[in-house]
Amino acid sequence: MKLPAELDRIDLRILRALQEDGRIANLKLAESVGLSPTAVLARVQRLTREGYILGYEARLNPLKLGAGMLVFVEVLLDRTTPNVFDEFKAAVQTRREIMEAHMVAGGFDYLLKTRSADMADYRRFAGAVLWQLPGVRETRTYAVMEEVKSTNQLDLG
Repeated sequence: MKLPAELDRIDLRILRALQEDGRIANLKLAESVGLSPTAVLARVQRLTREGYILGYEARLNPLKLGAGMLVFVEVLLDRTTPNVFDEFKAAVQTRREIMEAHMVAGGFDYLLKTRSADMADYRRFAGAVLWQLPGVRETRTYAVMEEVKSTNQLDLG
């Protein structure tokens, strides 16, 4: 991965530390990167302002919260026109079961990441929501048997 030239080694250390623990205290973060708390806070604010840090969130356990079934879905649209893409994208934004949606190159148009309680819940979602999304011609479903690795952390070198 090619990192932006405007990030120095301290910026990268801050970003690494925040990826590991977004709740790290500013004092502890400052100690870990060798700067004063004021200087670290200013850098974190700059990194946020410039869009390197998008926000903070808790990682929740989907098994404990009734969303243990992870399913990936390939979606092929009936037409590839700008208005069909726009309608599909707008509809996907409103569905909380759809965690991620990616327009892809290849044999289908979108790859969706969804969460459900179980297969019965997914079948309900597929019939009532997924197959009713604007422009959907065909879907292929891949139920995950085991999550081997799941992270949102970027490789910062």
